[in-house]
Amino acid sequence: MKIAYFDCPSGASGDMILGALVDVGASFETLERELAGLNVAGYRLERREVMKAGFRATKVDVHLDGYEQDPGYMGRAAQGARPAHATGHRASGHRGLQEILGILEGSRLAPAVRDMAARVFRRLAAAEARVHGTTPERVQFHDVGAVDAIVDVTGSCIGLHLLGIDAIHVGALPVGGGFIEGPHGKMPVPGPATAEMLKGFPTLDTGIRRELVTPTGAAILTTLAAGAGAMPAMRVTA
Repeated sequence: MKIAYFDCPSGASGDMILGALVDVGASFETLERELAGLNVAGYRLERREVMKAGFRATKVDVHLDGYEQDPGYMGRAAQGARPAHATGHRASGHRGLQEILGILEGSRLAPAVRDMAARVFRRLAAAEARVHGTTPERVQFHDVGAVDAIVDVTGSCIGLHLLGIDAIHVGALPVGGGFIEGPHGKMPVPGPATAEMLKGFPTLDTGIRRELVTPTGAAILTTLAAGAGAMPAMRVTA
């Protein structure tokens, strides 16, 4: 069995997961080609090598049209998934869960990738619905955050598929602290939807007062993890 163990001392977001998967061997060029099969416009991917605290790392950025850089930690929490009008109709600049699932279903992605990504989005929508007192079908994702999340989530699932991962395990997640600015004012960290998805998962407080685990990162890891906690017995290959 081929296991991917996610040790996340600095938190987890969609682009961090993408960068990690590319760093251990998922082909960036293949990732770009596979994502093109979604037929989603308005973004481009960039891979670059960065230094973090003196160590080399791979960073994958999702650049959105009309934005100088991707929304990042704070942007994804504030823009990524917030219910709009509970009318059952699409609000201008928003995408509903069923539309996102339709994009996945109509794509040229491998069935296993489509299934993983759909599960992640269903979990994210269910968490947002619970904390906002609505149903998953009525949750609306802001368009900018939706494109970013679609690329992050689907790209991560593609990366796992390319690497031939059979199961993923996740270490205790540092949730951060403090406050972020959301569409309804200041919100505590972790945000309500993130906290909802982290139920039952081991978490810890590292004393860092900022958002460390984004809604997208939480959705990917908590949906796809076969286990959480200490690293299982394994032989490290990458």
